[in-house]
Amino acid sequence: MRCLMICTEKLPVPPVRGGAIQTYIAAVAPRLARHHQVAVIGVSDPDLPQRETRDGVAYWRVPGGSFPLYLERVLALLNDWETRFDVVHMFNRPRMVLPVQKALPGSRLILSLHNEMFRPEKIGADEAKAAVGAVESIVTVSDFIGNGVAALYSDARPKLRTIYSGVDLTRFLPPWSPEGRRIRQRIRSEHGLGGGPVVLYVGRLSPKKGADVLLRAMGHVAQRHPEATLVLVGSKWYGEDRISDYVAYVRALAARAPVRVHTTGYVPADKVHEWFAAGDLFVCASQWEEPLARVHYEAMAAGLPIITTARGGNPEVVRGHGNGLVVEEPANPEAFARAILRLLSDPGMRAEMGRRGRALAEERYGWDRVAADIRSVWERV
Repeated sequence: MRCLMICTEKLPVPPVRGGAIQTYIAAVAPRLARHHQVAVIGVSDPDLPQRETRDGVAYWRVPGGSFPLYLERVLALLNDWETRFDVVHMFNRPRMVLPVQKALPGSRLILSLHNEMFRPEKIGADEAKAAVGAVESIVTVSDFIGNGVAALYSDARPKLRTIYSGVDLTRFLPPWSPEGRRIRQRIRSEHGLGGGPVVLYVGRLSPKKGADVLLRAMGHVAQRHPEATLVLVGSKWYGEDRISDYVAYVRALAARAPVRVHTTGYVPADKVHEWFAAGDLFVCASQWEEPLARVHYEAMAAGLPIITTARGGNPEVVRGHGNGLVVEEPANPEAFARAILRLLSDPGMRAEMGRRGRALAEERYGWDRVAADIRSVWERV
């Protein structure tokens, strides 16, 4: 089949500036290209050519910017092409569905949702209903996202399918592997992390991600583990280190923290795995109803026990799986402190959860499985 994947207007594919959707497409497209002809439309970037073929995938890039401008450029490209596609798979933009249907009337349409994009402030009810009717399948990254769509538009329910995301199992390595151990020792030595336990946070620095709550939790942790280090990996936005008011606030909290706090700023996507190798436990401190943060899969692959929040889809890959703990009061620093202290006080539990996480990653969350699930959707429609 001839299949087209259309990314969002935010970041380029491959993920030279980071991004969960961009990482997802870059991972699955070459695997899908082993079975079908695959093209990807995404935004242009100074580090990427406008057109190229890599790993069997044809990439076409147009300037990004606002969604209306990006959509206009995508449609212009589609109208210029003589190629017609059997399947068009759009990512995270239900407002793209009807214009693409008009441009490619003979194609079967699939929509992937990585966020709550059917909420009323994102798309009007009439357009949303029409988009649901136009697509053959709606793929979501968590049951939380799918249930939200079904609650708004019941006609979507039979079209919904949860396909959990994945992780590169050859890059994110556990500390008991020789390469994982080597990376761990190098990063901890280069950055002076010491021999104490390292509590790891990876994500954007924004209020909804909760780094400030985690920092306040470390005050309680310090009373029993003053030798601990908190590592904050991330910046305000992908690919940049601009200092926002919130980033300044987080850094001020870090400067006054009773434990060592190491802030990395922005880390390129191809280096993030090194920081996972350096950690002893991973904390996702999300305060918002998060779809399901991909850092959970990365922590599992790196053999780290997870502490996450009862927000959105995050608990779906932790609660009941033996690979971590779920904080039921995400806004409460003491709740995080209790979870962190529980793991720091029990090395055996940490090790067991870490090994369970790695096993889950290998069994369920490799990119080969994700690509196979997408392929089954394409071939069914």
